[in-house]
Amino acid sequence: MLLKVFKDKTSLGQAAAEQAVEAIRRALRDRGHARIIAATAASQAEFLNALTKTPDIDWASVEAFHLDEYIGLPITHPGSFRGMLMEQLIRKTGIPKYHLLDGDGANPSEVVRTVSRELSSGPIDVAFLGIGENGHIAFNDPPADFSTEEPYIIVTLDEACRRQQVGEAWFRDISDVPERAISMSVRQILKANEILAVVPDRRKAPAIKACFESEISPMVPASILRTHPNATVYLDNDSASLLSPALQGIIRDEAQVTLGR
Repeated sequence: MLLKVFKDKTSLGQAAAEQAVEAIRRALRDRGHARIIAATAASQAEFLNALTKTPDIDWASVEAFHLDEYIGLPITHPGSFRGMLMEQLIRKTGIPKYHLLDGDGANPSEVVRTVSRELSSGPIDVAFLGIGENGHIAFNDPPADFSTEEPYIIVTLDEACRRQQVGEAWFRDISDVPERAISMSVRQILKANEILAVVPDRRKAPAIKACFESEISPMVPASILRTHPNATVYLDNDSASLLSPALQGIIRDEAQVTLGR
C-alpha cells in the first residue's frame, strides 16, 4: 500500500484523478471496457470533479458500481449516496451502465442479491474509496466483517458513523440518520485490481493515525488496505497531521511512503 500526502484537498484530488484516469484508460486499452467502484460524499468532491473534467475518456465503455447506501432513504434526500453518485459522476460523464443500490425499495435483500450478481460477473479494475471518521470503508463500521465473501451485505451503522453524517450537514439530527445500510463487503473491496482512497480534512486525522499506525484489525476497518498490493491512499496536510513525526518525515521527504502489514 502506498501513502501520499499533498498540501490541500485540491492538489490531492487532481493527483488522485490522474491515477484514476490512468487505471481506466489501461483497462479500456487492454480489454475494451472498464469496471469501476465509485465512492461519493463531501470528501470525494474535488477528486470526482477533476476526474469528470478530464478529456478523452471513453465513458461509454465504463461500467460503474455503487459502494454503499442507506436503507429507507429516498434518492431525492440530500444524504442519498446514489443521488450523489448520479450528480457527481454519472450525469457528468454519461456512463451508460451503472448499478445503484436502491435502499429505499421494498426488499433490500433482493437489491443485494441482484447487484451482487452483476458485480461478480467480472473483475473490477479500480475502486475509489473514502475512509470514515471511525475508520470505516464503505459502510463497514468497526468491528468490520473481514471474513464474509458476500459482495454486498446489510449492516447496522454505529453511532460515530451516523454522527459523521450529521456533521457533514446531510441530516438535521442523528435521529434522522438511518440505522441500517447496504454496503460492499471488505473482502469484495479488496478484490479490486487497484484501490484509490481519497481522504482529505483534519476531521479524518485520528482515523488515519489509527489506520496506519496500529495493528490491522476489524476495529480499524481501513487498516486492511495495508494488505492490498496495489492500494494508494491520498491525504492532505490536514488528514495526515496526527501521523507520527517519523512517518511524517518520510512522507515529507519522499512525497510518499509504502506501508505493509
